[in-house]
Amino acid sequence: MGNCESRLLGGDLEIYRDLEAKLAGLKHKESALLFATGYLTNLGVLSALVKTSQLARLYGFKPVRRYSYTYFSDEYNHISIREGIRMSGADKTSYRHLDLDHLESKLKACIDRDKIIVSDGVFSQDGDIAPLPGLLELAERYDATVYIDDAHATGVLGEHGGGTSEYFNAYSPRLIQMGTLSKAYGAIGGFIATESHISEILRLTSSAYGFTSTLPPDQAFAVSEAIDMSLDEPDRRKRLWDNQRYFVSRVEKLGYHIVSKATPIVPVFIGDERECDRIAALLKEEGIHVDAVKFPAVGLKQSRLRFIMNANHTRMQIDKLVGILESLAKSFAIPVELRSKTSRRIDAALAVDVE
Repeated sequence: MGNCESRLLGGDLEIYRDLEAKLAGLKHKESALLFATGYLTNLGVLSALVKTSQLARLYGFKPVRRYSYTYFSDEYNHISIREGIRMSGADKTSYRHLDLDHLESKLKACIDRDKIIVSDGVFSQDGDIAPLPGLLELAERYDATVYIDDAHATGVLGEHGGGTSEYFNAYSPRLIQMGTLSKAYGAIGGFIATESHISEILRLTSSAYGFTSTLPPDQAFAVSEAIDMSLDEPDRRKRLWDNQRYFVSRVEKLGYHIVSKATPIVPVFIGDERECDRIAALLKEEGIHVDAVKFPAVGLKQSRLRFIMNANHTRMQIDKLVGILESLAKSFAIPVELRSKTSRRIDAALAVDVE
């Protein structure tokens, strides 16, 4: 049932090439490249992207100039992004979450470096959306590349599920789009969509692509069908957003602090880790699964219940959930502060690297 060999050897199949073409079309890009998982995609691409000029020498090419790279990373980026950047050996600087002015100050101060801006498209623990048009505008102004992790946006945002680029109608040759196949598409795998010359270089230089098997072929067929369903049955996405709006409107009236209302990821701030675990356990007893997100996924005392809507939730199910939350709201004080000075100091100590 698996693919037992690297695609660079004997493991390539027509379904993989067809799926890559479909993903490239979805993202309005020339080419796409499949990886075994989304986590592996970020590790493999971000670690190799800055080394292509070095690796070119192995193939007999000589770069016309010396390349020195710096990554600019949103402080709330997924751990796979931070690990990929660390593996690259390139310089890295962090900017405050969604703060374009802070990012620009970092770009402006970075002289004679090749710049790569990296951000989640939808942030997994907060549910907010990266300001892609602003990131691309800064990339044009400071001659940078933008790498967007669209794990939680692909299949969800945009009229056809194209992700943050379709949501904002923001496209550029400077944009590299990464996505996972395990969220909206319900399978396994990851990919990047980019210009053909970049994907071909990475095909040869990313060890996470060339020295391991890719996703099983049955999963590739499943993803291909899921993309077609997402395109051909837009009512699924409509039901998803109807459920999101209904849930948010009901929870807001209870006085809970919702971290973000921008996407189907709706985090409800709790703060105390034990209280967060207690509520998640009570919900589980009622047949409702919700993630209790705690340190190290977020800072200490920044725990939240991460509710994620889907298209098949019914109003009856949502009403049941809201009823339970209403009864629980009376048993503890609802906090209003999302981040304390203490938690920011802890983040810095844990190498989030906010400057």
